[in-house]
Formats: sequence, C-alpha cells, structure tokens
Amino acid sequence: MADRVLITGARAASALDLARDFHAAGWEVHMADCTPARISRWSRAVQRLHRYPSPVREPQHFRQRVLDLVDQVQPRLILPTCEEAFHLAAPALQDRLDACLFQPHLPRLRQLHDKHGFALLLAELGLPVPETHLITNKADLARFAGDSSAWVFKPCFSRFGEAALIGPAPARLHQIDILPGLPWIAQRKVTGMEASFYAVARDGQVTAFAAYHSDWRLKGGASIAFAPLSPAQHAMLLGFARRLAVHGAISGQLACDVMIDAAGQAWLIECNPRATSGVHFLAGQGDLARAIAGTASEPALAEPGQLHLLPAMLSFGLANAIQRGRLKPWIAALRTGQDAIGRAGDRRPMLGALVDGCAFALAGLRHGQSTSTMTTADIEWNGESLA
Repeated sequence: MADRVLITGARAASALDLARDFHAAGWEVHMADCTPARISRWSRAVQRLHRYPSPVREPQHFRQRVLDLVDQVQPRLILPTCEEAFHLAAPALQDRLDACLFQPHLPRLRQLHDKHGFALLLAELGLPVPETHLITNKADLARFAGDSSAWVFKPCFSRFGEAALIGPAPARLHQIDILPGLPWIAQRKVTGMEASFYAVARDGQVTAFAAYHSDWRLKGGASIAFAPLSPAQHAMLLGFARRLAVHGAISGQLACDVMIDAAGQAWLIECNPRATSGVHFLAGQGDLARAIAGTASEPALAEPGQLHLLPAMLSFGLANAIQRGRLKPWIAALRTGQDAIGRAGDRRPMLGALVDGCAFALAGLRHGQSTSTMTTADIEWNGESLA
C-alpha cells in the first residue's frame, strides 16, 4: 500500500505542484482546505480533496475536523502550504500531529513569521538584515517623520506586502493605526532587485532549494511569473538558508524574501515558514517529495527556466501590462515561460484556478477587500494566542 500524504492549503498553486510531485514519487495524495480549491481538486494527482472549517472563524471545529481527517486518512506525512500551518501548530493538536506534521513547533514558526522576531534572529546569526525597529504606538512612528522616505513600514504579521508603506510621506505615517497586540516595524529601505528563496530542511540540513526573482507581481507583491537567479546569487542565498536551518535544527519548509542591492549584497527581509512559489522549480519528478520525506540521497535543486501562473498572467498580468505599457515584455514572458498550473497531462487545474480566482475576486468586491486579501482571510494568523 502506498504511503499517504495530506497536503493542506489546497487552494495554493504551490500545493498543487506538491501534490503532483508526491504522486510522481508513488504516494497516495489527499488534500484539504476550507474552500472548494478547484485548482487542486481537479488535478489527476489528487486522490481526494477533504474539507475543514475555517480555522479563523471556527477554530474548535477546525481542530476536531483535522483530528478526524488524521484518523480517516492515516497519513504518514501532513504538509501545510498556507497560513493554516500556524493553526495546525496549536498546542491542542501537538500530541496527535507531532509525529507526521512537517513543520517546526509554534514558537519557532512565530519567530520566523514575525517580521521583528525574524530580524532579531538574523542579527543574532550575523546574517544581513536592514536596520529594523519595533513600532508599538504613535510615538514610535513619530520618530521617523523626519526621514520617512528612507524607511519601509509594515505590520509584524502580514502577507503579500499589501499593507507595506515604502518610503511614505510624513503625513501618511499619521494615518497608520497601531492596534494593541498588532505592532509594526520600520525597516531601512534597500534599493535593488527583489528576490526570494524556498528551501526544505530536515533536522537542520537543507534537502531542497530554489532561488528566483519576478518582474510580474499582483498589487501588494505576490509573484505570478518567476525566473531563476544567477549561480552566484543562488549560492549566496543557499548559504543563508543553510545557516537558518542549522541554527533552528529545522524540519520543514523555509522561504525568505530578500533585496539584492547594487553592490550584489542580499539583505534578508522577511520569512514565510511554509510553501511558496519556489516549489514550482522543484516539482515534477518526485525529487521534492523525496527531499521532504527524507528519502533523497542528494539535495533537490531548482531546474533552470522561467515559469508563470497562466491564469493570473492572463488576467492581472495583462491588465498590469496594459496599464504600464509593458505588452511586449508580457508577451515575451508568456512565450519563454512554462505554465506551472496547467502542466502537461494535467491541464484541468488551470480552469480550476480561474474559477477559484473569480470566486476570491467576487468575495473581495462584496467585502471591500483585494483579491489577495480574500485568498487568506479565512486562514491567516496574526500572532494571536492559539489554544
């Protein structure tokens, strides 16, 4: 009988490619989410998509459903991909999930996800991080009014960069609401190229790695097209990932955003201890699944080439290209890149992604929120206490 994996956060394109990779490695793939997640449900690689309640709106029912799924599916491995990862790390679930949940415990997840906590960790390790200050009230903000253009302001717990203010005017600082228990940071602005890396680690050793950058993003920062970095940049970021993994003896997924300045120095900005778009460079032949399961003989490294999320490129990407006069680069990105959602032999997820995207967009219109915000509203974690 094949080993079973339960991949949560099935709404994500990265979850889809993880499912395909585990299927290629001979696993029976089960997925779960609190949305219909047609992008994954319509994939040939998925045995079954299970549903659970929103961990934000119904935390107790979410936890009970997760326990029921563990009894039903009996997975050898549970692999989170989105912010449900933090809810799965709740102390109430630890005893039952600890043996199969592929991620660090909640204190380490919090340290990595909290932008101020992550900056403190980087400073402790001697890794390059821009000067960072914690902001807990209006008085803290006022200290930066004189040179606000030299700083980036953002909540300690946020996603997609939608709330970030990059070099704002002093008057804009006065409009920031610092709520109790939801601090912000001020981080010295670094000018250069935005890049990211995704790593898998087991017992502190990196077993899979991809580093990439993007010229095509949604409003707020989420990438929809990806290109690999140069060998030198790749090696530099791999060194950072290895130091982070060793320090925390991490077993799990580790992804970071960086800025590479004009001198070629990479500065670590923030961390997502979960799956990100780097998955797309590693998935396909089962190597990533083996790296996660701990059965690979060699680290899995990214294949060269450009990738994109075709449904997003055809909608948000096209609108962006028209608005910014970048139709030729947009056409070139489509011609030279490969779609990571409609893979050969498994095209239906592309239609599923379009339907899911429309559903999130309509929900955003109803609630006066962006599409990106709605993709995580029912699973996000902002540092709240978890029972």
